[in-house]
Amino acid sequence: MDTISSRTTARTPVQTAALVVGVVFLLVGVLGFIPGITRNVDQLQLAGHHSDAMLLGVFEVSILHNIVHLLFGVAGVTLARTWSGARSYLIGGGAVYLVLWLYGLLVGHDSAANFVPVNNADNWLHLFLGLGMAALGFLLTRRAVHDRI
Repeated sequence: MDTISSRTTARTPVQTAALVVGVVFLLVGVLGFIPGITRNVDQLQLAGHHSDAMLLGVFEVSILHNIVHLLFGVAGVTLARTWSGARSYLIGGGAVYLVLWLYGLLVGHDSAANFVPVNNADNWLHLFLGLGMAALGFLLTRRAVHDRI
């Protein structure tokens, strides 16, 4: 007799990591719209540095910023279904966040080019996310990639 446990396949560590990261991004995207968790949510702008909304009172957010978090979360949950998708999500997403970190360093916070928007706290978080996601993608698949060579 076929049981549910025998029909389910176990997630690999990289798939679990991608799933967790994706769920966290979904949570952050939702929290960016909730008054109390996001300070000045009534001043939330579509995009740009004029948004005075601050997630957890620290991270500058806009509607676009929250939507990007939600989309990044959906991508993580979706790509976590396969080993290669999870690896690509973590490494590729890490690269995206490292580029966003550089963008935050190079673009003035009061500049019209700061459409995301980002502040110093966002910049440090983007560096941490970029390095962390890429490290997870590489380290959790290192042996499997080596075995395929």
